[in-house]
Amino acid sequence: MDYNAMRIFADSWGLLYMTLVFIGVVLFAFRPGSRKKAEEAAQIPLKDD
Repeated sequence: MDYNAMRIFADSWGLLYMTLVFIGVVLFAFRPGSRKKAEEAAQIPLKDD
């Protein structure tokens, strides 16, 4: 596969793939119930067990 073919592939399917990954991460981060888990995880270094 030459450079030009890889470039065409990356410009089309690579962009689509990265866009879908970004949307998936955003949906995962803002899913219902994630705020409580994120706040608990943020407090782990501050806990004095």
